[in-house]
Amino acid sequence: MGTAPLTRRLFAELLGSAFLAALVIGSGIAAQTLSPHDTGLELLENAAATAAGLFAIILMFGPVSGGHFNPAVSLADASLGGLAWRDAGAYVLAQVAGCVTGAIAANGMFSLAAVSISTHHRASPAHLLAEGIATVGLLLVIFSLARTRRGATAPAAVGAYIGAAYFFTSSSSFANPAITVGRVFSDSFGGIAPASVPGFVLAQLIGGACGVAAVRVLYPDITPGDAAEAVVPRIVESA
Repeated sequence: MGTAPLTRRLFAELLGSAFLAALVIGSGIAAQTLSPHDTGLELLENAAATAAGLFAIILMFGPVSGGHFNPAVSLADASLGGLAWRDAGAYVLAQVAGCVTGAIAANGMFSLAAVSISTHHRASPAHLLAEGIATVGLLLVIFSLARTRRGATAPAAVGAYIGAAYFFTSSSSFANPAITVGRVFSDSFGGIAPASVPGFVLAQLIGGACGVAAVRVLYPDITPGDAAEAVVPRIVESA
């Protein structure tokens, strides 16, 4: 057992975030192509691919970095004592860079312009409320499992929650500031217009703060080191 060097963890967060964005945006583009004019079926296809892919991505990269791929998760982990604040800031930068890279890759895989700024405006009051609630729920899933020593089940639980949240939230549950930024760069089914990003990110950060408060109330008996196992245990060599 050990903690990987920061550079290795950042590389894992960068790659994992890139795969996440490519997964979300690419499956959205594919859904539009396979099921044109059927929004419900497009959403189902997008949600199913995202849920299954997220499960696999967390399993791939979680043992190195904790499998955050989400600034809200990294900031929550830092506030709960599982991640140094300096490292959390570096995680956020890697996550945003990865999501932008993944969005560009998704566009390329479907023969679209490498960068196409989204025109999909989403920031209605209902959408912002949905993003706050979605982020609270995501943090509760992750940290309730971590604080009850069930971190090994988190990849499946996170994938299932996000798949479900596509449907129970009006925003289709971004719940992630980094993927919100990444989605700007694809004018496709999963895109979001730049003007909608500040509201989404603010709602997600508020939801993240509320999620941390709820975790502290519901699961107060934990040592700081245990919070580091936010998504899956990090089992790495110390080389």
